[in-house]
Amino acid sequence: MFRFENTYMLWFLLLLPVMTALFVITRKWQKNTRNEIASVELLRHIMPRISNGKPLIKFVLYGFAYFLLIIAVANPQIGTKLEEIKREGVDIVIALDVSNSMMAEDFKPNRLERAKRAIEKLVENLKSDRIGIVVFAGDAFIQLPITSDYSAAKLYTSSINSSSVPTQGTALGTAIDKCISSLEHDDSNNKAIIVISDGENHEDDPLGSAKKAAERGIFIHTIGMGSPKGAPIPVYQGKNKTGYKSDKSGTTVVSKLDENMLKEIASIGNGVYVRANNSSTGLRAIFDEINRMEKKEYEAKQYTDYEDRFQPFISLALLVLLIEFILSETKSKWIEKLNLFND
Repeated sequence: MFRFENTYMLWFLLLLPVMTALFVITRKWQKNTRNEIASVELLRHIMPRISNGKPLIKFVLYGFAYFLLIIAVANPQIGTKLEEIKREGVDIVIALDVSNSMMAEDFKPNRLERAKRAIEKLVENLKSDRIGIVVFAGDAFIQLPITSDYSAAKLYTSSINSSSVPTQGTALGTAIDKCISSLEHDDSNNKAIIVISDGENHEDDPLGSAKKAAERGIFIHTIGMGSPKGAPIPVYQGKNKTGYKSDKSGTTVVSKLDENMLKEIASIGNGVYVRANNSSTGLRAIFDEINRMEKKEYEAKQYTDYEDRFQPFISLALLVLLIEFILSETKSKWIEKLNLFND
């Protein structure tokens, strides 16, 4: 297993393009300045050993050394041992609505992207809990089985879009059933479902599914994404917005938040309902409720005894800097003596 101990240090790699741009600008300025002072032929007599290629080579060496040093400071590590460890936490499955109505832009940039950011924020705050993700529209699919791998959870969340489920609609009941099946590995009361949806166009029996979850001791919390006033649903061709969805009569469809159904689901599931807005999605309130739940001890596998691997990068960086230091910016006298084209 490979990881960086200090991942924040990798942000300094973004300085490499800046350094490259400054080098190009500086070299161009130097060339223009020399050309203003004297002609090319005169410069060859005044500065016979000036080299156009060596400064570039020195810069490449310097940049490579900088890259190696940043990698070294980030401290790459290799996990050498896979061990079973015991943790205490709650199992959470998030049911995320990915229907077309979630593309409405009453939240910025849209409801779905706002919900995904909230999930990523929730994952960052998890300590020992396990998380799973179910996506749903007209049908529901398990996007991520229950796991304690938070990196995988963030990766899977980032890949979710409105085409993750091909069938359009809002099958809330099917989504809750999928969440229940993800959580039915034991009978402990440390399981929760978080439904994130605008609640529109429920096509099955979400209340019946909520009762089934409650009977199994699973809590259901709901978050309403959208405003009661609503917003039109954009239509895209590729990445370009071409207009807004309209009905058969040509009237623009306005997607509104249906709070009643989400409130009923939360009530039956012994959970809480929160209406999201542009400044907050309400996950904090739900996370506080989850923290009050009974914790369960479970076993998880993880790599331990990580070994530092920064030494080769430091050594190579020092070697590259030494070569850069020794390398002159002017033409070598020996190379000039070997000029076979001189008479």
